Amino acid sequence: MTDFDELRAAAQAVADAARAETMTRFRQPLAVERKADDSPVTVADREAEAAMRRVLAERYPGHGVLGEEHGAQGLEAGEFWVLDPIDGTKSYVSASPLWGTLVAHCSGGQPVLGLVDMPVLGERWIGQRGRGASCNGQPIQTRACSELTRAWVSATSPDMFNPAEWQAFDALSRRAAMRRFGGDCYAYAQLAGGHLDAVIESNLQPYDYLPLVCLVEEAGGCITDWLGRPLGVDSTGQVVASATPELHAELLAALAAAAQA
Repeated sequence: MTDFDELRAAAQAVADAARAETMTRFRQPLAVERKADDSPVTVADREAEAAMRRVLAERYPGHGVLGEEHGAQGLEAGEFWVLDPIDGTKSYVSASPLWGTLVAHCSGGQPVLGLVDMPVLGERWIGQRGRGASCNGQPIQTRACSELTRAWVSATSPDMFNPAEWQAFDALSRRAAMRRFGGDCYAYAQLAGGHLDAVIESNLQPYDYLPLVCLVEEAGGCITDWLGRPLGVDSTGQVVASATPELHAELLAALAAAAQA
């Protein structure tokens, strides 16, 4: 295991490198291309990840890397990094501030550090296994919400669900005290900070969710797939995060019931 303080410093340096690339191009004219999965990508995404990888290559040449834009290498190594240079490219290209940069470090296949950087907002959220969670250096904690009827529930977009998943989310979220759409990775930071109670999503990739695991869990919350299994590189892409174990159990039961209906 690499030293905890070194890991934290490295993750911050990686996020700083991405900021330098993304902020200079934000709200500037950019060509928007479409990837094979029809998601948007820009030069800012690609150059930011390249800068992130350069930092890691210098500091940890023996570590593997999984990134959204430049693929995977060395994941058979005991330790690897997970990078998403711009989580929320649609927000980025439409001038919304609610996009972020995601960084995770995994050891033995499990996340041990997660970072969510929100450059426009000036917020950096970090969770590190056994060391708690913080925003800009201040400790954070999830809200003590244990019932769906009292919960504020979020998802980035209805478009991320297939018809059966949408039916399950729609039915569940209409029982909540409030439901919100939009936010990408920022919704999970809001949950960790005690401002939302649950995030339920689907069709995510490892670079979308692995950086969120330590942040949510170290703030006191729960994050799994829809069957309650821990998230890993090979997870299905269905993610549910909750402020408390009690709320998480209720959401999982509701999702299971919907799947059997």
